Amino acid sequence: MTTDNPGVVLVDDHVLLRNGLASLIRSFGRFDVLFEASDGKDLIRQLKTSRRPDIILLDIGMPEMDGYETACYLREHFPEIRVLALTMTDTDSSVARMLKNGAKGYVLKDIDAHGLEQALDSIAGKGSYYTETITEKLIDTVSRLQQPEQRHFRNMLTLNDRELEFMKLVCTEWTYKEIADRMYLSPRTIDGYRDALFEKLNVRTRVGLAMFAVKNGIVQLD
Repeated sequence: MTTDNPGVVLVDDHVLLRNGLASLIRSFGRFDVLFEASDGKDLIRQLKTSRRPDIILLDIGMPEMDGYETACYLREHFPEIRVLALTMTDTDSSVARMLKNGAKGYVLKDIDAHGLEQALDSIAGKGSYYTETITEKLIDTVSRLQQPEQRHFRNMLTLNDRELEFMKLVCTEWTYKEIADRMYLSPRTIDGYRDALFEKLNVRTRVGLAMFAVKNGIVQLD
């Protein structure tokens, strides 16, 4: 392995896709694939003992620690690492949230080999990579955030990690009491989260919270 090459790490819970991407990136001849991880927790564990990567290709929808949370962690603890989101999710909110959380680029998994190579070259050389489509989504998002009727969308981007965790658990079959136990909080605190989110997101029921979470990419449906 030539350490002069930028080091790349792949984080995705789909093993076959991850392995295929690793082989493809190695075939470019200008990047070192350092290791692969199945989710954010696995990535953090391996970062402790492996060479620090220059670039991380990060999926969004992962079971243990998703791409949004992982990007936040990397921004806080390893700001020098450049994150390239590589995902099937291309909603306006998912793009905006990943870039808000520190990602330096955003590409879809249907990208061809030349496009991926171009994205990696841009991330390694210029520090960022934005396609025309992603740029248009950002412009559209910013435009909509200026509109009063988009208050719920604007506030969604400001949800903190605990609120996002609560939103994900709302989409399960657990009761509010079970959610409180899962989050190590009192039922009264959970009621406070629920009521605050009702107000912030302009919804009135748990079903409304769940629908909002799915629509805005907070929860991925299989």
